[in-house]
Amino acid sequence: MRSFAHDRLVFDVKDEGPEVGPAVVLLHGFPQDSTCWDSIVVPLHEQGYRTLALDLRGYSPGARPKGARNYSLAAVTGDVVALLDAAGLARAHVVGHDWGGMVAWALAASQPGRVETVASLSTPHPAALRRAMVRSTQAINSTYMLAFQLRWLPEQVLHPGGPAWDALIRGMPAHQARYYTERMEQPGALTAALNWYRAMPREVLRPSVRVGRVRVPALYVWGDRDPALGRAAAVATSDFAVADYTFTILRGVGHWIPERAPGQVVDSLLEFWSREPHRANAS
Repeated sequence: MRSFAHDRLVFDVKDEGPEVGPAVVLLHGFPQDSTCWDSIVVPLHEQGYRTLALDLRGYSPGARPKGARNYSLAAVTGDVVALLDAAGLARAHVVGHDWGGMVAWALAASQPGRVETVASLSTPHPAALRRAMVRSTQAINSTYMLAFQLRWLPEQVLHPGGPAWDALIRGMPAHQARYYTERMEQPGALTAALNWYRAMPREVLRPSVRVGRVRVPALYVWGDRDPALGRAAAVATSDFAVADYTFTILRGVGHWIPERAPGQVVDSLLEFWSREPHRANAS
């Protein structure tokens, strides 16, 4: 499978590896796409896993609806459920980074029957993040999210290739930074990606999905040099993962975990999954 349709949109997906292996859905963040998992999927295939790396809403060229209202948690988790349905999967391991981690937590909390296990890279449980906003310096670290709420100024300031953009992607491997920059130069791509942030105020005031405690096995991988997501929220995540929970700290690693620490990600995932029985994936 290379694409599927949902909500009058067409999503790109890389469905690779053994067709009958345990399924792993991979969800990227901003400003990435499914290629952020390129150094991770091959080792997973070698261990017998099937991977489905999705280009999320706003990132698939055929799935860039206008308006922040179209980027609610209900919409983006619905896209993942539609992927599972299109692939004929009753459930899967779900792994996300950055915004993809937020989607992974939301899906695991709201539809645990579709999630074998959940793994988030960088992104803490959203309730832990809210707590850290008032109990730590997390609010200062997250001020850029407020700036992204403006309608047109962020696109002007954050134009790909400019100094603000270069600061945003600092720390990425050079070849991936160039590729993501080229992707964000496509017409409408940057606005669509920023709409994820612009949908947040609605989710705070009137949540489309209530992200409560997660009751499926959960893995959280956090880099202790992450400039955006700090220690307080990382530590507090344990209060919201009430099944088997594993917290892994990557020393000296920043925010771009899939690109900068793929080997450690693979090792963490395989060790985590080895403790869980693989249920049948076929619906």
